[in-house]
Amino acid sequence: MLVLQVQQVARRFGADTLFEHVSMTIEDHGRVGLVGRNGAGKSTLLKIIAGINDPDEGTISVAKGMTIGYLPQDAGLDSDNTVWDEMLTVFATQQQQERQLRELEQQIADPTADHQSDAYKRLLNAYDQTQHDFEANNGYGYQASIRGVLHAFHFDESTFQRNVMSFSGGQKTQLALAKYLLQQPDLLILDEPTNHLDIETLSWLEDYLKGYPGAVLIVSHDRYFLDHVVQDVFDMNQHTLTHYHGNYSAYLTQKAERIKTEQRAFEKQQTQINALEDFVNRNIVRASTTKRAQSRRKQLEKMDRLEAPKDDDQSIRIRFTPDSESGKEVLNVDNVSIGYESDHPLATNVNFHVVKQHVVGIIGPNGVGKSTLLKSILHQLPLLAGTVKIGGSVTIGYYDQEQAVLHDEKTVLNEVWDEHPTMPERDVRTLLGCFLFTGDDVAKPVHNLSGGERARLSLTKLSLDHDNFLILDEPTNHLDIDSREVLEEALNNFMGTVLFVSHDRYFINQVATEIVELSASGTQWFEGDYDDYQAELAKRSASADVEHHETESNGSATASVSNYAANKAEQREQRKLQRAVDELEAQIDDLDQQSQTITEAMQAPENASDIGKLTDLQHQLDNLDAQSDSLSEKWAAAGEALEAYNNDHHLQ
Repeated sequence: MLVLQVQQVARRFGADTLFEHVSMTIEDHGRVGLVGRNGAGKSTLLKIIAGINDPDEGTISVAKGMTIGYLPQDAGLDSDNTVWDEMLTVFATQQQQERQLRELEQQIADPTADHQSDAYKRLLNAYDQTQHDFEANNGYGYQASIRGVLHAFHFDESTFQRNVMSFSGGQKTQLALAKYLLQQPDLLILDEPTNHLDIETLSWLEDYLKGYPGAVLIVSHDRYFLDHVVQDVFDMNQHTLTHYHGNYSAYLTQKAERIKTEQRAFEKQQTQINALEDFVNRNIVRASTTKRAQSRRKQLEKMDRLEAPKDDDQSIRIRFTPDSESGKEVLNVDNVSIGYESDHPLATNVNFHVVKQHVVGIIGPNGVGKSTLLKSILHQLPLLAGTVKIGGSVTIGYYDQEQAVLHDEKTVLNEVWDEHPTMPERDVRTLLGCFLFTGDDVAKPVHNLSGGERARLSLTKLSLDHDNFLILDEPTNHLDIDSREVLEEALNNFMGTVLFVSHDRYFINQVATEIVELSASGTQWFEGDYDDYQAELAKRSASADVEHHETESNGSATASVSNYAANKAEQREQRKLQRAVDELEAQIDDLDQQSQTITEAMQAPENASDIGKLTDLQHQLDNLDAQSDSLSEKWAAAGEALEAYNNDHHLQ
């Protein structure tokens, strides 16, 4: 069933068009992602769909009786209720039914009641019906549902009677999201729902949304989240929407193939145009060939000329270049305790070391002290216990997620220039242009910048310091997907060392060589990226009992652990090769399904005499076939690479 239809919607601000010709459909139980650069108009479109704003053109149609829940970005819950009472407002019907049941029970238990009377029988029937309705509305389970959702967002029983207004902005946003999840509207619209969530909560939210009983429309820059939740992606690009089937990874592949196909078609037509124009120019003045030249000219005039495929404006350009090399040992954290009160440390027994040119990611739940740990390493906060040793020749560059190093009263230009006064103004402006600050942007006061602009300005300053050890606290916050990808590339090309905190699992997968898991009781060290970390956790969980038994019987567990350590790199590479094969297979299957749908449409009786429709469908089918052929070649190559790797390393 269709729950939402967006038709030819446009939004303009004066003479400027934000987007136009925007169309979208969402089916019941659909899982739809909306992606695009910062400023492309994603949040504006969500507000139009939610009925908050009107479109300048086009229509929004929703199914009759359908409920919509819309959570804007960073919108906190505004209520004077306690947390528990606020969540109870979602279940007013169940509470009313519960009160009716108690009242009916009292009437039934009345010792003066005549159990043989018709009135008493009607009373029993009313009780049965009310109890049935109460049970159908999850009346016996709604309080457990509230507790389950609140616990998932790390609100324990001790917080349930606290006033909502007493929580931080991030916590109030989580409470607002929790309330919508309990309400379960037919269409749930979420704008950047992963902000302020740690990895554990993100994983829970992914599973919850995959099983959500209605449809979901999500704007997010969290690529890992999109990969695991959405089934369709709409890309806001070049002032309009383009629809792609599948998750985020499938969208990337399809978009790249579409651009390649359009580029080939454009180049082919340009070759044809050049040949026709050349023929006309050479033959139009010759009597013997004038008619043919005129015919070619008419052919040119009637031709529907293709445009070269375009993408949105250029991405930022980042390059981190250290002025000097550090020693091999960059950082050693030994038996450290962190926090603000010695009697109540956030984390104890923190131990890890970082070596030259490694990229180490720190993960852990919100509130455990990840940012506090970074500030303690930088001596911005005193250690409660233990020691931190910085290696020889190490110079540190620090990215603060709160951008506390920025000066609100300065302009963008002066923010950079004041710290590097010997740089020519032209060079400062050129550098700022690499981070998309151009023209009048450099005269903006820092206090007027958006979150994304502040993040880019902080990265600009960091790139100028040329340090060999970067310490980054949530560096992807406020960055759009394109900027995150550029940052990943810059860090992968960086010839220094990186220590970072992030909840962006896709980012961690792209850059991390090791992971430190921080908890209140200490740290655990894992080699590899986030997927390797997850695989290792699963392996440890599955084999714990078996290894214990083997250790008691013949000590074979020790050998098993040694073998695993020796083969870890091989297994990690095998998993990456296998993932590549699996992803390509899924994308090919998706294309096959689309081709089958188009083939069926071409065979439909209502299209048999519609030449225009058939031509359009055939063009779509040809594009899909071209994409499928390209993916099949990649799949075959990936399969051969996997098979060769398995044979070389004797893996199954």
